Amino acid sequence: MRHAVADSWTIARRDLVHWVRNPSVIVASVAFPVMFVLLFGYVFGSAIAVPGGGDYREFLMPGMFAQAMVNGAAATVAVVAAERARGITDRFRSMPIAPGAVLAGRSVADLVGSVLDLAVLVVLGLVVGWSAHGTPLQTLAAIGLLLLLRFAMIWVGIFLGLSVSQEAAGLAWAPLFPLTMIANTFVAPSQMPGWLGVVADWNPLSATVTAIRGLFGNPGAGAAGATWASEHAMLLAVLWPVAIVAVFAPLAIRRSRRPVPVESRTG
Repeated sequence: MRHAVADSWTIARRDLVHWVRNPSVIVASVAFPVMFVLLFGYVFGSAIAVPGGGDYREFLMPGMFAQAMVNGAAATVAVVAAERARGITDRFRSMPIAPGAVLAGRSVADLVGSVLDLAVLVVLGLVVGWSAHGTPLQTLAAIGLLLLLRFAMIWVGIFLGLSVSQEAAGLAWAPLFPLTMIANTFVAPSQMPGWLGVVADWNPLSATVTAIRGLFGNPGAGAAGATWASEHAMLLAVLWPVAIVAVFAPLAIRRSRRPVPVESRTG
C-alpha cells in the first residue's frame, strides 16, 4: 500500500508539472464558465425569474460551480487519450510501478486542478455579487460535494479517454453540454416542459446544485412544488457520484490493462 501511494503521488506530480509548464490549459478550463457567468448573469439573467424570489446571480453561481466540475471531464478525456495515442500509457504499464497508480495519479492531479478552477470561479462569483450565507462548515460541505462530483467525472473522463481515439476525444464536450444544460443550472426544472423537467430533476448535476444552494444559503433550494429528487438532493448529491465511481472506476482500470495497437499510436 505504501508503494502504491508513493507511485500514485509520483504520477500525480508529473501530471501537475505538465500543467505548470503549460498554463494555457488552466486558462482554457476557466474561460468557458467565466463566459457563461457573464452571459447569463448580465445578459439573460434579467429575464429569468428565480422560484421563490431572490437575486438571479446568487441562484446562478452554484450551478456554474457544478457545471465547471462536470465540464472538467472533457479535459481529462483529451489528456488521457493523447497519452494513450503516444504510447505513454503502455510505457507506464511496462514499468515496475503499482497497478492502478497511473490512473490514481491522474485522478489526484485532476482533482487538484479542479480546486484551482473552483477557486477562480468563487472569486468571480464574489465579484458579480454572489456570496455564501451559510456557516463555514456548510460552505466546506458544499465545496466537498462539488469535488466529489468532479472526482466521479474524472473517472468517466479516464474511461472515455482510454476508449476513444485522440481525434474523437476533442469532441468530448458534446455529450457534456446537454448534461449541464438540461439541469437546474440556469433555470428551475419547474419552468421547463413536463418531461424535460423530470429529466432535469433527476440529472446528477441537479442534485449537487440543489444541495449546495441550500448549504450556501442561496435562492432556489427550497422552491415551491418540490419533487422527491429535490427534497432529497443532499442524499442524491452523495449517491450519484458514488454510483458513477463504482461503475466507471472498474471499467477504466480494466480498459487500462489493454495494450494500445501500434497502428493507432501517434508521435
